[in-house]
Amino acid sequence: MAETTQQEPRNQEGRREGRGGPGGGGPGGGREGRGGPHGDRREGRGDRPGGGGDRGRFEGPPEIDIEKLISDPLYLDNQAHGVVSRMRDMDSGTKSQLRRLYNAVRRAVRAPESERQQQFVMLRARLAYTIARQSLRSLDSLEKLLLQVTRKNDAKGYERFRDLFEAIVAYNE
Repeated sequence: MAETTQQEPRNQEGRREGRGGPGGGGPGGGREGRGGPHGDRREGRGDRPGGGGDRGRFEGPPEIDIEKLISDPLYLDNQAHGVVSRMRDMDSGTKSQLRRLYNAVRRAVRAPESERQQQFVMLRARLAYTIARQSLRSLDSLEKLLLQVTRKNDAKGYERFRDLFEAIVAYNE
């Protein structure tokens, strides 16, 4: 009879800790044994790269200078590599999204000169929407550059922006 009284408290304790059932009772059983690893995983999430503690680093991507972009082909290449690198680190943007945006850039560059600035204004709105909707924060620098290009309203600036976008699409493949 002493055995049943000793087993009874274990069963009651097991029901409280592990919600009863086979294999769920007793010390060390039930949720108690599984809770530790889950707790460890949750605590470590902010410490790994790309986790919560690392996000502040990417908030302000380096601004791309339109004058350097027009005059220096190596600068264009380096900026394209930088954008692609940030995309791989930060975003889950798809290649098809980039290609759709690139096709819109190409159409805007081919537009008649009288309509080109308006096309780029609308392209900037489309890019801003895509960035916000898909959380593509790595493309923020492109949005800022697009604003510079639109304000400058220069055919060479538009072409260089297209070249930069083409390089980004190519390096992202």
